[in-house]
Amino acid sequence: MNSISGTEGFRKVDFGELSKRLDVFGSIGSEWMLVTAGTPEKFNTMTASWGFIGVMWNKPCAVTAIRPQRYTKEFMDRGEYFTLSFYPPEMRKALAFCGSNSGRDVDKCCKTGLVPVAVGDTVAFEQARCILLCRKLYAQKMDADCFVDKGIVSEQYRLNDLHTAYYAEIIAAYEKV
Repeated sequence: MNSISGTEGFRKVDFGELSKRLDVFGSIGSEWMLVTAGTPEKFNTMTASWGFIGVMWNKPCAVTAIRPQRYTKEFMDRGEYFTLSFYPPEMRKALAFCGSNSGRDVDKCCKTGLVPVAVGDTVAFEQARCILLCRKLYAQKMDADCFVDKGIVSEQYRLNDLHTAYYAEIIAAYEKV
């Protein structure tokens, strides 16, 4: 499961070492990332700017959150693995497209030039500068009643479309060579 195929442009790296070079706050919050789930035969990707990376249950973990109407959520719920991938600034337009268009309606790879590569049993893209292969450990839909700061619900969830949070172990990391 820790293999990447389809491109010679990546090398597997120790996540501990990579995490020293990866600006998690900058990469997720302002540079964005792609969350990709499914199989090499059928997958979807979406842009995300919310999530975090840290340690949970004594494992290196990532948490990403997906709203119920997102097409990618169907793939996340079906599979065990997904990828989080990070891109150079010149890919910003492609990431903006992936965040504002549904894979139900358009072929995102065709429209953006993203080239899919198999990562284990799931997918990432050749243009990534860094790929994290993640194995789901826990998923739970957020509950409006559990928010201590009720302002978040009124500001972020006007449609009552609360995210499902996915906690995942980072089982492999790849870096562009």
